[in-house]
Amino acid sequence: MATLHAGRLLARRYRLIDQIGAGGMSVIWRARDEVLDRVVALKVLAPSLAADARFRDLVREEARSAAQLVHPHVTSVHDYGEALAPDGSITSFVVMELLDGEELEYRLSGGPLPWPEAVEVTAQVAEALTAAHRLGIVHRDITPANVMMTRVGAKVLDFGIATHVGAPDDDEDGGTFGTPAYVAPERLDGAPAQPATDVYSLGVLLYETLTGRVPYPADTWEQLGAALGTGGPPPPLDVPDLPTGVARTCLRCLSRDPRARPTAQQVALALRDQLLPADPQAATMLAPTVTLPSVVVPPQPGPTPEPAPAAAGRRRAPARRPVAVVAGGVVVVAAGLALLAPTVIRDADPPPPRALPTEPPSTPAATPAPTPAPTRSTRPPAATSGAPAAPPRPTPSAAGTTAPPTPGGNLTEAADRVDALIGAGVADGGIRPDVGTDLRNLLGHVTAASGRGDLTVAVRRARDKVADRRREGSITPAYAGRLDAAFQQLAAARV
Repeated sequence: MATLHAGRLLARRYRLIDQIGAGGMSVIWRARDEVLDRVVALKVLAPSLAADARFRDLVREEARSAAQLVHPHVTSVHDYGEALAPDGSITSFVVMELLDGEELEYRLSGGPLPWPEAVEVTAQVAEALTAAHRLGIVHRDITPANVMMTRVGAKVLDFGIATHVGAPDDDEDGGTFGTPAYVAPERLDGAPAQPATDVYSLGVLLYETLTGRVPYPADTWEQLGAALGTGGPPPPLDVPDLPTGVARTCLRCLSRDPRARPTAQQVALALRDQLLPADPQAATMLAPTVTLPSVVVPPQPGPTPEPAPAAAGRRRAPARRPVAVVAGGVVVVAAGLALLAPTVIRDADPPPPRALPTEPPSTPAATPAPTPAPTRSTRPPAATSGAPAAPPRPTPSAAGTTAPPTPGGNLTEAADRVDALIGAGVADGGIRPDVGTDLRNLLGHVTAASGRGDLTVAVRRARDKVADRRREGSITPAYAGRLDAAFQQLAAARV
């Protein structure tokens, strides 16, 4: 693109820095948003295509579709713009968040993923599709090339050929959108776009991440028609130790009958169930954001008892691998990126202040009382070496805001407490304003999820987002701890 060069300013706002990727339809630039002072990715439509209003409309529709989705596993779209050059040429572009990571397709070039990692990645993509389908959006091109592996999990890219449920599935020339090996059989017959077609692609994605190959190899529509015409089932999933539930879910997604396929939400729930061990106690310990209760033992007569051990810190399920640079469907993988270890331990919250008052021990009775059943401690347990400290008791901020009240009440009251805490954090600088807006959007998703029975999952995502924002410095540790506690209370509130 001769008209584009480093240093050029588009739409009087986006300063091009360097080109980081290229594809058949677009070029990806790293750029600086000089209004908000942040680095973003610009997906710029090729000049030969930008001259065609139909392609500009396609890119604009991509931006509109993706901008509606506020989800941790969907790449954020910030803006769409068009710049007119002195020679009359039009530069059409989409502004997106810039991610560090690698394309799933690149990751699979080294072979299939370990089955727990393949299941985790597919579950995250299924959760992203669930959010899209609720808005009536069908992606139509779920492939490893359109999934980025980042430090915060998988991100679905490129809504460039997304459409709305029920819309015609072919273009004006009668062609079919998508990548042949991932396209559902009914799409070859011109059936309208439906969420079930994305679920079929999701099944292909799961199959490939588990085995390193697609169930029906095809580079053209003719090859796909011939492969599907045999009518036989896909080759078996010969993966050591693979739970039968994962294989069953994958084959259901690949059903020839769209009505026999599960929904994206059902896929996500089914796969996450397979990541938890059969032992309920172990399942609780491996839940992504669960803090186990400490044990309070009343003092016994005689020598002073040893203090009860601190509660186990929060632990993450098997880690997601990191990755390269986002580029709306095109990625340049940075050299030397180290892979994360198989398991990631979440950073521990700050230890409780030493100045916090403690309750005096009760006077022991003459006759030892039987030890009661374990109960949740009402104060932070003491930290011990080798385990992260339990979350500290929320304390007032410098601005005089108060800590979240004791859990209880109904859902509306709990949501109001979270909203008030966000407002207080934005007011005194503990929460960046744009992050406050994002958190309020998440809060809306959480309260909406209560009516669908998804409250626990939605709260977990919100808590993960708070932890991510804390690590990047846009929420202070004090407010991050208080927000985490407030969202936990929201999960326990009465609906």
